[in-house]
Amino acid sequence: MEFQDKPLKCVDCGSEFIWTAGEQLFFADKQFKNEPKRCKACKAKRANRVSAGPSMRDRVETQTTCSACGKDTTVPFRPTQGRPVFCKECFQQRKFAGAGG
Repeated sequence: MEFQDKPLKCVDCGSEFIWTAGEQLFFADKQFKNEPKRCKACKAKRANRVSAGPSMRDRVETQTTCSACGKDTTVPFRPTQGRPVFCKECFQQRKFAGAGG
């Protein structure tokens, strides 16, 4: 089968890009069924966003007091009002105490 360059439209930015005959041959060799959806620039932007993973700024560190022992501690979330918050040691003790039941 002979391939020819084919114009496609990017689903992200809407610009037209050329799917070259060489790229089509590569897709056929790999037995890929779908045509590309994004231009090279949008594909690179998307890959960078995905490879970065969840950003560290999403993680919240909160200073609080342990509900069990009263020790100052830091937890990786915002405590919900009315719910107990435990330091690492008290959390582990409660976790293991509940596992035996």
